[in-house]
Amino acid sequence: MTDTLPWWRGATIYQIYPRSFMDSNGDGIGDLPGITARLDYVARLGVDAIWVSPFFLSPMKDFGYDVADFRAVDPIFGTLDDFDALVKRAHELGLKVLIDQVMSHTSDEHAWFVESRSSKDNPKADWYVWADPKDEGSPPSNWQSVFGGPAWTWDARRRQYYLHNFLSSQPQLNGHCAQVQEAMLANLRFWLDRGVDGFRMDALNFAMHNPDLTDNPPAYDKRAERTRPFDYQLRINNQSHADIPAYVRRIRQLTDEYEAIFTVAEVGGDDVEEEMRAFTSDDKHLNSTYGFNFLYAEKLTPTLVCKALTEWPDEPGTNWPSWAFENHDAPRAISRWCAPEDRTRFALMKMALLASVRGNIIIYNGEELGLEQVDIPFDQLQDPEAIANWPLTLSRDGARTPMPWTPEGGFTTGDPWLPYGEQNLAKSIAAQESTRASLLSHTQAMLALRNAHPALHHGAVVDCRCEGALLSFRRTFGDETVDCFFNLSTDPITLSETPEGEILLALNDASSSELPAYGALIVSL
Repeated sequence: MTDTLPWWRGATIYQIYPRSFMDSNGDGIGDLPGITARLDYVARLGVDAIWVSPFFLSPMKDFGYDVADFRAVDPIFGTLDDFDALVKRAHELGLKVLIDQVMSHTSDEHAWFVESRSSKDNPKADWYVWADPKDEGSPPSNWQSVFGGPAWTWDARRRQYYLHNFLSSQPQLNGHCAQVQEAMLANLRFWLDRGVDGFRMDALNFAMHNPDLTDNPPAYDKRAERTRPFDYQLRINNQSHADIPAYVRRIRQLTDEYEAIFTVAEVGGDDVEEEMRAFTSDDKHLNSTYGFNFLYAEKLTPTLVCKALTEWPDEPGTNWPSWAFENHDAPRAISRWCAPEDRTRFALMKMALLASVRGNIIIYNGEELGLEQVDIPFDQLQDPEAIANWPLTLSRDGARTPMPWTPEGGFTTGDPWLPYGEQNLAKSIAAQESTRASLLSHTQAMLALRNAHPALHHGAVVDCRCEGALLSFRRTFGDETVDCFFNLSTDPITLSETPEGEILLALNDASSSELPAYGALIVSL
């Protein structure tokens, strides 16, 4: 790649969910030494960086996204020395290290909240969002939490309500408070000084609320199912405040003090494209945003892909997107997007498509194996959202099952915290590494192809087309032009024009004239 581009532009990032990646001590829960022991495998994939989901000290009510100490490693994952060893080994292998930073809330066991709730006049009294009840004692606004029920909980110590956009054990930080911003920036500096190469900013658009505590208006949504009160509101007052971009600029000022740091914001919600652009509008904000276009989509369609790609054109003032088909919160894409009998062919096509889009691409651990969503029985559920909304909310646990390193499992010598899923044991790394026709081998080949062609790696998208189930687009950079064709259906498609040039990929029996079921064709002109 050209030396003028930052390392992250067009990068492939491998997301590691620590609880489920590799267990080094037999307690059934993955840990930092386990990750370090398996980094050679990650490097062989051909990725540029790893993103390690939260491993911080936590009561684990939301499995690490409820942080009790932003600068401490939870003992179930190891120690700070273990983290330093992970960073050292990753850098030896040429891998950058990104970590989560939870910017909008803490655990209710965090020392900040313990102090804040102790009185109305302590030094951290305003570090969280506190409000008096209405005259009749009800919560100060109608805001609802993501996990179900009101976003306000009464606290007898202060005789006030506190805000929590997620679990009641995840009180909302007051992002408007200058002291909170300073403390959060200091936490970022702590990890930068330990050698991390960037951050994924969790739930960043929840970092500030409307201080007037104005009620949210109803959302007149005609979807068939709305399983939570949260779904019935337009969330315009409990999140997405106009002052967040100024906070983002402070984050960028800090990361610019360190070399080649990459920052990507998670921005969830409906119609958030403008907000995503505000967070990445120029070289004074974040480098990228984490798009949700695909993570909860019921179907993979040409229209969906073209809409996502055209929202981020290669134009001055438009920043760089990051895309994922799967993550720790969303159902496995292979289970969402195709019938069971088609999953082998579909998974190959899906990985080829992911490797061909403009932006950073994020592979969730196990995606390269074609892992499927596992149906977790109620008595084995760990996910608080799924338990609270049973049976209407699909458990996130089904996408968090342990990595199958061998046909027997190989993740732990003990009992895994979640079941592997019999269908996933058959897709083990040991079985796929020895097979050239496997999805794992195909993933390595596709990343090598992406990295070998600047047009695929960081070029522009030209003329994205949707013709029935046929998706086609052109990637260009400098003198290189690459045409990409994907059949997103099980019905064969005859190409109206035969592409001329060097065929870089003909997948699932594709030819220059026809794309069979889930066929793909990539041609260098």
